[in-house]
Amino acid sequence: MIDDEKIIDLFFERSEQGIRELDQKYGKICRNLSYNIVNNRQDAEECVNDAYLGAWNAIPPIRPDPLLSYIVKIVRNISLKIYWRKEAAKRSSHYTIAMEEIEACIADRKAVEDEIEAGELARIIEDFLDTLTLENRVIFMRRYWFADSCKDIAEFVGLSEKNISVRLTRIRKKMKQYLIEREVFI
Repeated sequence: MIDDEKIIDLFFERSEQGIRELDQKYGKICRNLSYNIVNNRQDAEECVNDAYLGAWNAIPPIRPDPLLSYIVKIVRNISLKIYWRKEAAKRSSHYTIAMEEIEACIADRKAVEDEIEAGELARIIEDFLDTLTLENRVIFMRRYWFADSCKDIAEFVGLSEKNISVRLTRIRKKMKQYLIEREVFI
């Protein structure tokens, strides 16, 4: 498998091989992320293809570093657009369940924006994540960024599904307390 720099160089050369290499290296991660959000294989595949097109159009002039974070963010944003358009009313995807778990920790978006800018909230949450152990940070991010199921996270980190569920509950409680202490009103 070739490294990210070579893939980016292929994009700069406008070689379609760059897209094939990107898909070979990160396609499975991208499709899993998208599927966890949209809960539909065909929609997930379309989201990933749209993300590849977005990367094709953006590279050059930009040179993303790291490439995985860049492509995953594009996939996630496109998937969320599809989710909100098609799936929100059905309340059936892993993403919906994950967001319902964490919404008790964060106030209504408009209320938060009245009290604190969204960027400041993001900074506070980043600071909170820095207080977690590496393993708990991975668990949190896998659940609430990648929308992985507890079962998938358990397999990923080598713990039981019950242990992951308990840890997520504790992390949410800790985050809620952290936000309260920083006067982010819940």
